[in-house]
Amino acid sequence: MSEILPLRAHSDVVAEPVPFIDLVSQNASIAEAVQDKVAQVFASQHFVLGDEVSEFEFEVASYCDSREAIGCASGTDALLLALMALDLKPGDEVITSPYTFFATGGAIYRSGAVPVFVDIQPDCFNIDPAAVEAAITPKTRAILPVHLYGQCADMEPLWRIAVQHGLAIIEDAAQAIGSELMGRRAGVLGTMGCFSFFPTKNLGGAGDGGLITTDDADLAARLRRLRVHGDAGGYHHLEVGLNSRLDALQAAVLRVKLPHLDSWTEARRNNASQYQTLFEEYGLLDAIETPAVVTGRKHIYNQYCIRVKDGRRDEVKAKLHEQQVGCAIYYPIPLHLQPCFEYLGYEAGSLPESERAAAETLALPIFSELTAQQLERVVQAISIALGRSGEKTAPISIPAAQFAAMETQTRAKAG
Repeated sequence: MSEILPLRAHSDVVAEPVPFIDLVSQNASIAEAVQDKVAQVFASQHFVLGDEVSEFEFEVASYCDSREAIGCASGTDALLLALMALDLKPGDEVITSPYTFFATGGAIYRSGAVPVFVDIQPDCFNIDPAAVEAAITPKTRAILPVHLYGQCADMEPLWRIAVQHGLAIIEDAAQAIGSELMGRRAGVLGTMGCFSFFPTKNLGGAGDGGLITTDDADLAARLRRLRVHGDAGGYHHLEVGLNSRLDALQAAVLRVKLPHLDSWTEARRNNASQYQTLFEEYGLLDAIETPAVVTGRKHIYNQYCIRVKDGRRDEVKAKLHEQQVGCAIYYPIPLHLQPCFEYLGYEAGSLPESERAAAETLALPIFSELTAQQLERVVQAISIALGRSGEKTAPISIPAAQFAAMETQTRAKAG
C-alpha cells in the first residue's frame, strides 16, 4: 500500500491530517496509572462488581451530587433498567426525542412501552417542552429527555409538566457527564439519570459501561437487584431482571480517569471557544451556524456540531475528508423515520426540526488534546470546502496576555 501524504493547504504549507477523535493522546498521559490499576484488579481476581465498582459508584455519585449510583454494563442497559424500574405495562407511553442515538428509542421499545417522539428545539437540539406537553395522553408514564451532545435539556418546564401529570423523568445523560443546568449537574435533574462510558465519551472506559444515578433509595435498591437477574440474594429472584453488571476492570480504568474529567472538559470548552473565534476570523458565519449555549447551562461538548446551511452539509463533509480533516454525521435518520418504528405512523415532515438537524449537522474534532494549529486547520479546511479562500477575512485582535496563555497551553498539549 502506498504511503498517504498530507495534503497542502492553499498557502502551499504542508498541512497534517486532523483526526476526528484521538484516544491515543489522552491515554498516553495516564497510561502508567491505568496499567497499575488494572494490574491490581488482576492480582485480586475480582472482575465483576466488587470493591472497584462500589468505589467508582460512590465517586460518580459524589461528582454528580446524587445520593445513589448504580453501575451496569452499558449506557443502553442503564436506560432499559431505569425504564424497567418504573413497572411499565404494554401500551404505556414514554415521550422522547427522535434526534438521538438509537438506544434511547430502542430501550423504550424493549421495556414494553411505546416510544412517542416529539420535536426538538432548533438552538440546542434538545426536546421541546411545549411539544412534550402537547403529546401527553392518559397512557403517558414518563418523559425521557436527552442531554444531546453535552448540553442539558430545558428541564424547568419538564419538571412542571412531570409534577402536574405525575410522570417520571429519566435523563439520557449518556453524552453529558459534568454538564450543568443552573449549577446542578446532569444526572440529578430527574427521577433517574443514565450515563454511558463508551470509549469516545468524555469519561470513556476501555469498552462498554454504564451507570444510573438517583436520589431515591428504593429505586436504587431495585436497580441493583434488576442488574443481577432480579436476585435479592441467595438465588431468591423477586422479578426477572438482566445480566448487566459493571466489570471491575472498567471501573478501575474509569476511576483513574475521573479526577481528570473536569480539566479535559475545560479543554473541550476552550476548543469550542477557539472555534467560534476562528469561524468569525475566517468569515464563515454566513454559511454555517456554531453550537448555541443556552443561558444557565454548561456545555461539555461531547460533540461539537455545526449546521451547514443551504443543503451543503454532505458536500462539506466529503471535501473535509479529501483534505484529511476528520468529521462525522450523527443521526442522519431521526428515529421516527427509522424502518423499525414505521408502525408508529410518523412520516417525513412530521417532526421538521429533528429532520432539519439530521440534514444539516456536522460534528468536528473537539477532543481535549487538539492543538491551536489543528483547530485552525479544521476551520481553514471548511473555508476551502465552501469554495472560499482558506484565509482569514476578519482578523480579531487578541490581548497579549490571552495570546501568551494560548501559546503556553498549545505547547503543553504538544507535549
